[in-house]
Amino acid sequence: MVGGGWAGIAAAVQASTAGARVTLIEMAPRFGGRARAVPHGDAALDNGQHILIGAYTETLELMRRVGVDPALVLQRLPLALQTPDGAGLRLPPGAALPAFVRGVLGCRSWSWIERGTLLLAATGWGLGRFRCDPAWTVERLCRRLPAVIRAQLIDPLCIAALNTPAVEASASVLLRVLRDALFSGPGAADLLLPRAPLDDLLPGPAAAWLARAGAELRPGQRTLRLQPEGRRWRVDDEVFDAVVLACSASEAARLTATIAPDWSARAAALRYEPIITVYAQSTGSRLAAPMTALPAGSQAPAQFVFDLGAIGGAAGRFAFVVSGARPWLERGADATAEAVLLQARTAFVPGTWAAPLQVLRVLTEKRATFRCTPGLARPPAAIARGLLAAGDYVAGPYPATLEGAVRAGRHAALQVLTPAADG
Repeated sequence: MVGGGWAGIAAAVQASTAGARVTLIEMAPRFGGRARAVPHGDAALDNGQHILIGAYTETLELMRRVGVDPALVLQRLPLALQTPDGAGLRLPPGAALPAFVRGVLGCRSWSWIERGTLLLAATGWGLGRFRCDPAWTVERLCRRLPAVIRAQLIDPLCIAALNTPAVEASASVLLRVLRDALFSGPGAADLLLPRAPLDDLLPGPAAAWLARAGAELRPGQRTLRLQPEGRRWRVDDEVFDAVVLACSASEAARLTATIAPDWSARAAALRYEPIITVYAQSTGSRLAAPMTALPAGSQAPAQFVFDLGAIGGAAGRFAFVVSGARPWLERGADATAEAVLLQARTAFVPGTWAAPLQVLRVLTEKRATFRCTPGLARPPAAIARGLLAAGDYVAGPYPATLEGAVRAGRHAALQVLTPAADG
C-alpha cells in the first residue's frame, strides 16, 4: 500500500484481515493523511475540524475492527444547522426520515409556505430515487426553494458535505448523500463529532493493529518509482504481487504517468477546494451547542464554529471552519483570521464571549478535497492488472469524505485479493 491516509489504512486492514502480507508506505512521518492531528505546544490540534454522520457505516466498522469504540470517541447529536439566534433546521432524535419531516414542520424560523415547499421538494427527490440530471448544480436543483431555505439549509449542507459552493456543486452527489442520510436506518443523519484527536479515531489504533497483524509499517518514506515487473510490480527497489496507490491524486498521477497515461492525466486534471480552520481561545466561554452554523458572506468566511470544550477538548477553545475557501486563501491567513474574529463578535449576542477571542493557530489545507462539480470524470479504481487506486477522489457515489476514502480503500484491497484482479 502506497499512502497511509484513511484510504490506505482501510486497504491495509482489509488485506491483513484476509491474510495477505502487507507493507504500508507513507511519505509523511505519521499516518492519517489529511485527517490527522498536528502538534501545538504540549497538545495537538486536528488538521481541520472533521465531522462524520451516522450513515458512515464502513468508517465506523473499520474503527471497531481496530479496537476503537465509536461511542467513546465520537459524540452523537441529531443533525442541527442552526445559527446563533436559533434559526435553521434541527432534527429531533429518531429515524432520519420522520425526524426530518418533524424537524421541518417544527422550524419556526420558516413560514408554513416555506416549510411546505421544502417538504414538497424533498418528496420529489425521494420519488425520483434521489437522482437528477448529472449536469445540474445544487443551485439548479434547488432554484425553486425559498431563499431562506437555501441560505439556512441547502448552502451550509452543501458546503459541509461537498466543500464546493452550491452554484458549482454537483446536485447528483448531494442527493446521494441525502439519500444515505435519510434512508440508512436510525441515526443515519446524526452528526458524529470527534471528542478525541483524529489520530485516536483511526490512524494510531490502526497502526498498532496492523503491527500486531504482522504488517510492515514505513512512515516517512516517499515512493519514487513504480514500474511493472512481469505480473508483479516494482516499488522503488522492491517487488510486490500487487499495489494499491492510496496516496494523493497528484502523487498517483506522477507514479503512473508512463504506466497508464490516460489514467494519470485524469487524476492530474482534478481541481481542488481548500479548507481553512481558525482555532481560537476565549477563556470561560461556552456556546449553546457543540456545533453552530454561521451566516457566511463576502466578509464573513466561516460557515461553522465548533465548541471544542463541549466535545471533550480544551474548555474555551473553538474551531471556525471556512470551507470552499478559495477566496480566503488568496487573502491570506492573517486576513482570514481577522475576518473570523469580527464575524464571531457580530454573529453572537453580547456577552457570549467571556473574554476576547484570541487566535491560536490558522491551519490551511490547500487541497482539502476535489471540487465536486457536475459531470466530473473522476479516475476509476482500476489502473492496471494488480494496480489499484484508493482515495476519496476515485470514481464513486460519495464526495471527498472520510467514508469515501474508507470505502475506496476497502474496495481496492478486495479487488487486488481476488482472482478477477489478475485477469
